Amino acid sequence: MESRPDVGFYYHTTMDNSGDVLAAAALAWLLNSEEPAVRHLTRRDLLGDLDGEAAAADAAGILEGPKVRALLAGQQPDGGFGVGPYSKWGGAHWRLVSLVELAAPAGEPRLVAAASTVLDWLTGRSHRERVPVIDGLARRCASQEGNALAVACRLGMADDPRAELLARSLVDWQWPDGGWNCDQRASGRRSSFHESLPPAWGLHEYWLATGALWAREAAGRAAELFLSHRLFRSLGDGEVIDRRWLALHSPPYWHYDVLQALVVLSRLGKASDPRAGDALELLVRRRRADGRWQPGGYWWRPPGTRSGSGPVEVVDWGRSGPNELLTLNALRVLHAAGWPARVR
Repeated sequence: MESRPDVGFYYHTTMDNSGDVLAAAALAWLLNSEEPAVRHLTRRDLLGDLDGEAAAADAAGILEGPKVRALLAGQQPDGGFGVGPYSKWGGAHWRLVSLVELAAPAGEPRLVAAASTVLDWLTGRSHRERVPVIDGLARRCASQEGNALAVACRLGMADDPRAELLARSLVDWQWPDGGWNCDQRASGRRSSFHESLPPAWGLHEYWLATGALWAREAAGRAAELFLSHRLFRSLGDGEVIDRRWLALHSPPYWHYDVLQALVVLSRLGKASDPRAGDALELLVRRRRADGRWQPGGYWWRPPGTRSGSGPVEVVDWGRSGPNELLTLNALRVLHAAGWPARVR
Protein backbone atom coordinates (compact mmCIF):
# COMPACT_ATOMS: atom_id res chain seq x y z
CA MET A 1 0.00 0.00 0.00
CA GLU A 2 1.10 3.56 -0.68
CA SER A 3 2.43 5.67 2.12
CA ARG A 4 -0.16 7.70 3.95
CA PRO A 5 -1.60 10.30 1.54
CA ASP A 6 -1.92 13.99 2.23
CA VAL A 7 -5.65 14.07 2.89
CA GLY A 8 -5.91 17.82 3.22
CA PHE A 9 -9.23 18.75 4.78
CA TYR A 10 -9.49 15.38 6.51
CA TYR A 11 -6.68 16.14 8.88
CA HIS A 12 -7.95 19.61 9.65
CA THR A 13 -11.39 18.40 10.68
CA THR A 14 -10.97 14.93 12.18
CA MET A 15 -12.48 14.39 15.60
CA ASP A 16 -9.91 11.96 16.98
CA ASN A 17 -6.87 9.92 15.99
CA SER A 18 -8.85 6.77 15.20
CA GLY A 19 -10.90 8.67 12.63
CA ASP A 20 -7.69 10.10 11.21
CA VAL A 21 -6.21 6.63 10.70
CA LEU A 22 -9.40 5.20 9.20
CA ALA A 23 -9.65 8.03 6.70
CA ALA A 24 -6.01 7.68 5.72
CA ALA A 25 -6.31 3.93 5.25
CA ALA A 26 -9.43 4.22 3.09
CA LEU A 27 -7.94 6.97 0.95
CA ALA A 28 -4.71 5.10 0.41
CA TRP A 29 -6.70 2.04 -0.66
CA LEU A 30 -8.73 4.08 -3.16
CA LEU A 31 -5.57 5.64 -4.57
CA ASN A 32 -4.27 2.12 -5.26
CA SER A 33 -7.34 1.18 -7.32
CA GLU A 34 -6.74 -0.44 -10.69
CA GLU A 35 -9.52 1.79 -12.04
CA PRO A 36 -8.19 5.22 -13.12
CA ALA A 37 -11.66 6.70 -12.57
CA VAL A 38 -11.64 5.75 -8.89
CA ARG A 39 -8.18 7.27 -8.42
CA HIS A 40 -9.25 10.39 -10.33
CA LEU A 41 -12.44 10.88 -8.32
CA THR A 42 -10.57 10.29 -5.06
CA ARG A 43 -8.00 12.92 -5.93
CA ARG A 44 -10.61 15.37 -7.21
CA ASP A 45 -13.33 15.02 -4.58
CA LEU A 46 -11.45 13.96 -1.45
CA LEU A 47 -8.02 15.52 -1.89
CA GLY A 48 -8.90 18.56 -3.97
CA ASP A 49 -6.15 17.61 -6.42
CA LEU A 50 -7.26 18.90 -9.81
CA ASP A 51 -4.00 19.87 -11.48
CA GLY A 52 -1.34 17.48 -10.25
CA GLU A 53 0.52 15.17 -12.58
CA ALA A 54 -1.03 12.03 -11.10
CA ALA A 55 -4.50 13.57 -11.27
CA ALA A 56 -4.02 14.42 -14.94
CA ALA A 57 -2.77 10.92 -15.73
CA ASP A 58 -5.72 9.29 -13.99
CA ALA A 59 -8.23 11.55 -15.76
CA ALA A 60 -6.64 10.79 -19.12
CA GLY A 61 -6.83 7.04 -18.48
CA ILE A 62 -10.47 6.76 -17.45
CA LEU A 63 -11.61 5.10 -20.68
CA GLU A 64 -8.90 2.46 -20.30
CA GLY A 65 -10.04 1.30 -16.88
CA PRO A 66 -11.10 -2.36 -16.76
CA LYS A 67 -14.65 -1.62 -15.60
CA VAL A 68 -15.10 1.19 -18.11
CA ARG A 69 -13.85 -1.05 -20.91
CA ALA A 70 -16.27 -3.77 -19.87
CA LEU A 71 -19.16 -1.30 -19.86
CA LEU A 72 -18.30 -0.20 -23.40
CA ALA A 73 -17.66 -3.69 -24.76
CA GLY A 74 -20.01 -5.04 -27.40
CA GLN A 75 -21.34 -1.71 -28.58
CA GLN A 76 -23.14 -1.97 -31.91
CA PRO A 77 -23.02 0.43 -34.89
CA ASP A 78 -26.36 1.96 -33.83
CA GLY A 79 -24.89 2.94 -30.47
CA GLY A 80 -26.70 0.26 -28.49
CA PHE A 81 -25.48 -3.06 -27.16
CA GLY A 82 -27.59 -5.59 -28.99
CA VAL A 83 -30.44 -5.47 -26.45
CA GLY A 84 -33.11 -2.95 -25.55
CA PRO A 85 -31.85 0.23 -23.86
CA TYR A 86 -33.51 -0.76 -20.59
CA SER A 87 -32.53 -4.44 -20.64
CA LYS A 88 -31.23 -5.31 -17.17
CA TRP A 89 -28.30 -4.81 -16.79
CA GLY A 90 -26.70 -4.87 -20.22
CA GLY A 91 -28.78 -2.19 -21.93
CA ALA A 92 -27.36 1.22 -22.76
CA HIS A 93 -29.44 2.92 -20.06
CA TRP A 94 -27.74 1.03 -17.22
CA ARG A 95 -24.27 1.01 -18.68
CA LEU A 96 -24.37 4.78 -19.11
CA VAL A 97 -25.37 5.46 -15.51
CA SER A 98 -22.35 3.47 -14.36
CA LEU A 99 -20.11 5.14 -16.92
CA VAL A 100 -20.97 8.67 -15.85
CA GLU A 101 -20.52 7.67 -12.21
CA LEU A 102 -17.04 6.58 -13.27
CA ALA A 103 -16.43 10.05 -14.72
CA ALA A 104 -16.52 9.00 -18.36
CA PRO A 105 -15.74 12.19 -20.32
CA ALA A 106 -18.40 14.39 -21.84
CA GLY A 107 -18.52 14.31 -25.62
CA GLU A 108 -16.98 10.83 -25.93
CA PRO A 109 -18.53 9.65 -29.23
CA ARG A 110 -19.31 6.12 -28.03
CA LEU A 111 -21.15 7.41 -24.98
CA VAL A 112 -23.03 10.05 -26.95
CA ALA A 113 -24.16 7.43 -29.47
CA ALA A 114 -25.36 5.15 -26.67
CA ALA A 115 -27.16 8.01 -24.94
CA SER A 116 -28.91 8.90 -28.18
CA THR A 117 -30.51 5.46 -28.27
CA VAL A 118 -31.79 5.96 -24.74
CA LEU A 119 -33.17 9.41 -25.51
CA ASP A 120 -34.88 8.09 -28.64
CA TRP A 121 -36.54 5.36 -26.58
CA LEU A 122 -37.78 7.63 -23.80
CA THR A 123 -39.02 10.42 -26.08
CA GLY A 124 -40.61 8.15 -28.69
CA ARG A 125 -44.35 8.53 -29.20
CA SER A 126 -45.15 4.91 -28.40
CA HIS A 127 -43.38 5.20 -25.05
CA ARG A 128 -44.89 8.51 -24.01
CA GLU A 129 -48.40 7.58 -25.03
CA ARG A 130 -48.38 4.83 -22.42
CA VAL A 131 -48.07 7.20 -19.45
CA PRO A 132 -51.42 6.93 -17.65
CA VAL A 133 -52.96 9.82 -15.74
CA ILE A 134 -55.22 8.76 -12.86
CA ASP A 135 -56.94 11.22 -10.53
CA GLY A 136 -54.95 13.96 -12.19
CA LEU A 137 -51.56 12.38 -11.42
CA ALA A 138 -49.20 10.87 -13.98
CA ARG A 139 -48.24 7.33 -13.05
CA ARG A 140 -44.72 7.17 -14.42
CA CYS A 141 -41.61 5.15 -13.55
CA ALA A 142 -39.71 8.41 -13.57
CA SER A 143 -36.43 6.85 -12.48
CA GLN A 144 -35.99 6.07 -16.18
CA GLU A 145 -36.24 9.69 -17.27
CA GLY A 146 -34.31 10.86 -14.22
CA ASN A 147 -31.28 8.66 -14.78
CA ALA A 148 -31.31 9.32 -18.53
CA LEU A 149 -31.52 13.08 -18.01
CA ALA A 150 -28.59 13.04 -15.58
CA VAL A 151 -26.55 10.99 -18.05
CA ALA A 152 -27.35 13.30 -20.96
CA CYS A 153 -26.33 16.35 -18.95
CA ARG A 154 -23.10 14.77 -17.71
CA LEU A 155 -22.22 13.88 -21.32
CA GLY A 156 -22.73 17.43 -22.59
CA MET A 157 -26.11 16.78 -24.21
CA ALA A 158 -28.29 19.07 -22.09
CA ASP A 159 -29.08 21.28 -25.09
CA ASP A 160 -30.50 18.31 -27.00
CA PRO A 161 -34.28 18.90 -27.40
CA ARG A 162 -34.87 15.35 -26.20
CA ALA A 163 -33.16 16.15 -22.89
CA GLU A 164 -35.31 19.24 -22.43
CA LEU A 165 -38.41 17.14 -23.12
CA LEU A 166 -37.38 14.73 -20.36
CA ALA A 167 -36.80 17.57 -17.91
CA ARG A 168 -40.07 19.34 -18.63
CA SER A 169 -41.98 16.07 -18.53
CA LEU A 170 -40.56 15.25 -15.11
CA VAL A 171 -41.76 18.59 -13.80
CA ASP A 172 -45.19 18.06 -15.37
CA TRP A 173 -45.44 14.59 -13.81
CA GLN A 174 -44.24 15.59 -10.32
CA TRP A 175 -46.68 14.77 -7.52
CA PRO A 176 -47.78 17.26 -4.84
CA ASP A 177 -45.41 15.76 -2.25
CA GLY A 178 -42.44 16.37 -4.55
CA GLY A 179 -41.91 12.88 -5.92
CA TRP A 180 -43.08 10.53 -8.64
CA ASN A 181 -44.86 7.19 -8.72
CA CYS A 182 -45.79 4.61 -11.33
CA ASP A 183 -48.19 2.63 -9.13
CA GLN A 184 -51.63 2.92 -10.68
CA ARG A 185 -53.21 1.86 -7.38
CA ALA A 186 -51.45 4.50 -5.28
CA SER A 187 -53.71 6.96 -3.49
CA GLY A 188 -51.75 9.99 -4.62
CA ARG A 189 -50.75 10.94 -1.07
CA ARG A 190 -47.24 9.45 -1.22
CA SER A 191 -44.70 9.10 -4.00
CA SER A 192 -42.28 6.22 -4.51
CA PHE A 193 -38.83 6.84 -3.06
CA HIS A 194 -37.39 4.49 -5.69
CA GLU A 195 -38.92 6.46 -8.55
CA SER A 196 -38.20 9.88 -7.04
CA LEU A 197 -34.46 9.83 -6.30
CA PRO A 198 -33.13 9.61 -9.91
CA PRO A 199 -35.39 12.46 -11.10
CA ALA A 200 -34.05 14.68 -8.32
CA TRP A 201 -30.54 13.96 -9.60
CA GLY A 202 -31.48 14.43 -13.26
CA LEU A 203 -33.25 17.74 -12.74
CA HIS A 204 -30.35 19.01 -10.64
CA GLU A 205 -27.89 18.11 -13.41
CA TYR A 206 -30.14 19.83 -15.94
CA TRP A 207 -30.13 23.00 -13.85
CA LEU A 208 -26.34 22.87 -13.55
CA ALA A 209 -26.01 22.47 -17.31
CA THR A 210 -28.64 24.99 -18.44
CA GLY A 211 -29.40 27.32 -15.55
CA ALA A 212 -33.10 26.40 -15.73
CA LEU A 213 -34.43 27.54 -12.35
CA TRP A 214 -37.66 25.57 -12.77
CA ALA A 215 -35.58 22.37 -12.86
CA ARG A 216 -33.69 23.40 -9.72
CA GLU A 217 -36.95 24.15 -7.91
CA ALA A 218 -38.41 20.77 -8.87
CA ALA A 219 -35.27 18.99 -7.67
CA GLY A 220 -35.53 20.90 -4.40
CA ARG A 221 -39.13 19.78 -3.91
CA ALA A 222 -38.02 16.18 -4.36
CA ALA A 223 -35.18 16.66 -1.87
CA GLU A 224 -37.67 17.97 0.65
CA LEU A 225 -39.66 14.74 0.32
CA PHE A 226 -36.64 12.70 1.46
CA LEU A 227 -35.54 15.12 4.13
CA SER A 228 -39.02 15.36 5.63
CA HIS A 229 -38.78 11.60 6.21
CA ARG A 230 -35.19 11.90 7.53
CA LEU A 231 -34.45 9.75 4.47
CA PHE A 232 -35.96 6.53 5.79
CA ARG A 233 -38.48 7.19 8.57
CA SER A 234 -42.26 7.28 8.63
CA LEU A 235 -43.83 10.68 9.13
CA GLY A 236 -46.31 9.15 11.54
CA ASP A 237 -44.32 7.19 14.10
CA GLY A 238 -40.72 7.71 13.02
CA GLU A 239 -40.18 4.01 12.40
CA VAL A 240 -38.09 2.69 9.51
CA ILE A 241 -40.24 2.58 6.36
CA ASP A 242 -38.37 -0.28 4.69
CA ARG A 243 -35.36 -1.97 6.27
CA ARG A 244 -33.99 -2.81 2.84
CA TRP A 245 -33.25 0.90 2.44
CA LEU A 246 -30.71 0.63 5.25
CA ALA A 247 -28.48 -1.80 3.30
CA LEU A 248 -25.83 -0.37 0.96
CA HIS A 249 -25.82 -1.44 -2.69
CA SER A 250 -23.42 -0.90 -5.57
CA PRO A 251 -24.67 -0.18 -8.15
CA PRO A 252 -28.10 0.88 -6.87
CA TYR A 253 -29.60 1.16 -10.41
CA TRP A 254 -33.11 2.52 -9.73
CA HIS A 255 -33.33 1.29 -6.16
CA TYR A 256 -33.43 3.60 -3.16
CA ASP A 257 -31.08 3.21 -0.21
CA VAL A 258 -29.74 5.63 2.37
CA LEU A 259 -26.28 6.04 0.85
CA GLN A 260 -27.58 6.75 -2.63
CA ALA A 261 -30.03 9.22 -1.13
CA LEU A 262 -27.16 10.94 0.67
CA VAL A 263 -25.14 11.00 -2.54
CA VAL A 264 -27.92 12.75 -4.44
CA LEU A 265 -28.66 15.15 -1.58
CA SER A 266 -24.97 16.01 -1.34
CA ARG A 267 -25.00 16.91 -5.04
CA LEU A 268 -27.90 19.24 -4.31
CA GLY A 269 -25.94 20.80 -1.44
CA LYS A 270 -28.28 19.37 1.19
CA ALA A 271 -26.24 16.65 2.94
CA SER A 272 -25.60 18.98 5.89
CA ASP A 273 -29.32 19.43 6.54
CA PRO A 274 -29.91 18.31 10.16
CA ARG A 275 -32.65 15.97 8.96
CA ALA A 276 -30.01 13.88 7.18
CA GLY A 277 -28.33 13.20 10.53
CA ASP A 278 -29.95 9.82 11.17
CA ALA A 279 -28.81 8.54 7.79
CA LEU A 280 -25.29 9.87 8.31
CA GLU A 281 -25.08 8.17 11.69
CA LEU A 282 -26.21 4.94 10.06
CA LEU A 283 -23.55 5.33 7.37
CA VAL A 284 -20.82 5.77 9.97
CA ARG A 285 -22.01 2.65 11.79
CA ARG A 286 -21.82 0.71 8.53
CA ARG A 287 -18.08 1.43 8.24
CA ARG A 288 -15.76 -1.55 8.64
CA ALA A 289 -12.97 -1.61 11.18
CA ASP A 290 -10.50 -0.93 8.35
CA GLY A 291 -12.25 2.34 7.41
CA ARG A 292 -13.97 1.00 4.30
CA TRP A 293 -17.54 0.10 3.38
CA GLN A 294 -18.99 -3.04 1.82
CA PRO A 295 -22.36 -3.93 0.29
CA GLY A 296 -25.23 -5.14 2.42
CA GLY A 297 -27.11 -6.50 -0.58
CA TYR A 298 -26.98 -6.84 -4.35
CA TRP A 299 -29.30 -6.17 -7.27
CA TRP A 300 -27.08 -7.94 -9.83
CA ARG A 301 -25.43 -11.25 -10.61
CA PRO A 302 -21.86 -11.63 -11.90
CA PRO A 303 -21.08 -11.87 -15.62
CA GLY A 304 -21.52 -15.41 -16.90
CA THR A 305 -24.23 -16.28 -14.38
CA ARG A 306 -27.22 -18.13 -15.78
CA SER A 307 -29.66 -15.39 -16.76
CA GLY A 308 -32.68 -17.26 -15.41
CA SER A 309 -31.45 -16.62 -11.87
CA GLY A 310 -31.77 -12.83 -12.10
CA PRO A 311 -30.36 -9.82 -13.98
CA VAL A 312 -26.75 -10.39 -14.96
CA GLU A 313 -24.17 -7.60 -15.04
CA VAL A 314 -21.54 -6.93 -17.68
CA VAL A 315 -19.12 -5.88 -14.90
CA ASP A 316 -18.14 -7.67 -11.73
CA TRP A 317 -18.54 -4.93 -9.13
CA GLY A 318 -17.45 -7.21 -6.30
CA ARG A 319 -19.80 -9.19 -4.10
CA SER A 320 -17.63 -9.69 -1.01
CA GLY A 321 -15.36 -7.51 1.05
CA PRO A 322 -14.84 -3.76 0.77
CA ASN A 323 -16.24 -1.92 -2.23
CA GLU A 324 -14.42 0.97 -3.88
CA LEU A 325 -17.44 2.93 -5.08
CA LEU A 326 -19.30 2.55 -1.80
CA THR A 327 -16.22 3.71 0.10
CA LEU A 328 -15.67 6.61 -2.27
CA ASN A 329 -19.29 7.70 -2.02
CA ALA A 330 -19.41 7.33 1.74
CA LEU A 331 -16.34 9.52 2.17
CA ARG A 332 -17.72 12.07 -0.29
CA VAL A 333 -20.99 12.25 1.62
CA LEU A 334 -19.33 12.61 5.01
CA HIS A 335 -17.19 15.44 3.68
CA ALA A 336 -20.18 17.18 2.07
CA ALA A 337 -22.04 16.96 5.37
CA GLY A 338 -19.08 18.30 7.36
CA TRP A 339 -18.50 14.93 8.98
CA PRO A 340 -15.11 13.87 7.54
CA ALA A 341 -13.61 10.90 9.38
CA ARG A 342 -16.20 11.13 12.14
CA VAL A 343 -16.31 8.10 14.43
CA ARG A 344 -18.51 7.16 17.36
